[in-house]
Amino acid sequence: ILRREKKKKKKQRRERMGGWNSISLKVVYEVLGWIAFVAWSISFYPQVILNFRRKSVVGLNFDFVILNLTKHSSYLIYNAVLFFSTTVQAQYRHKYGSNQMIPVAINDVAFSIHAVALTAFTLFQIFIYERKNQRFSKVSIGIVTAAWLSAAVCVFVAFQRHSWLWLISVFNTIQVIMTVIKYIPQAVMNFKRKSTDGFSIGNILLDLLGGLTNYGQMAVQSIDQKSWVNFYGNIGKTLLSLVSIFFDILFIIQHYVLYPAKKSLLPTSSSRSDTQS
Repeated sequence: ILRREKKKKKKQRRERMGGWNSISLKVVYEVLGWIAFVAWSISFYPQVILNFRRKSVVGLNFDFVILNLTKHSSYLIYNAVLFFSTTVQAQYRHKYGSNQMIPVAINDVAFSIHAVALTAFTLFQIFIYERKNQRFSKVSIGIVTAAWLSAAVCVFVAFQRHSWLWLISVFNTIQVIMTVIKYIPQAVMNFKRKSTDGFSIGNILLDLLGGLTNYGQMAVQSIDQKSWVNFYGNIGKTLLSLVSIFFDILFIIQHYVLYPAKKSLLPTSSSRSDTQS
């Protein structure tokens, strides 16, 4: 009887806290989460540094940047609201089960804030550095405009129905759509130029590491909870990992196999003088 009561109290405590069954798996989860956070956060810097060194953004697709900014902005809204709002958390547990943990960790919120800041800075570089005849396409501008107008309409609807979980799910859907399409302009541009010059491969390698560890983090949590609701309860995070991994591999093939990088991305002073003469 005492043993049953002890197990019952332990189970109730886990349900109240949304806790872990295994301390070891919790440690693995946290380690993988911060590895993904560090890898993804650092992944923004190679492109920023490359742009700064070249004083040029030629080779970086502008549509990729603006779609990426929309993606990270909407993902920040989703992560921050689900992590900090007790009302949204209550709606999440009501839908998926009272014993389910919230599928957003503090490192997800930290990453989103950092991602928005660095992507916005990359956008700023586009306007101050050499870009030749590159410009934003009307298609990408139309997609971004449609995404935010749709989000605004959904905000109005959510206020009427108090459907806050549904509302952040809309932002999550936006970030999923942006994740799927944002890489396409850069991949097509690399194909047309038969080159990846100006597009940092360091960004891709770190992004791949982040995607793999993030996917592993979700798997560890699901194993501990003996439930795969973590995947379909946060479908955006699941698709984020899978789609990112696919395109990262594509860019790696383009860079190292199809269009090997030139020996020097930066022209020397002598070559510049020769060109000018």
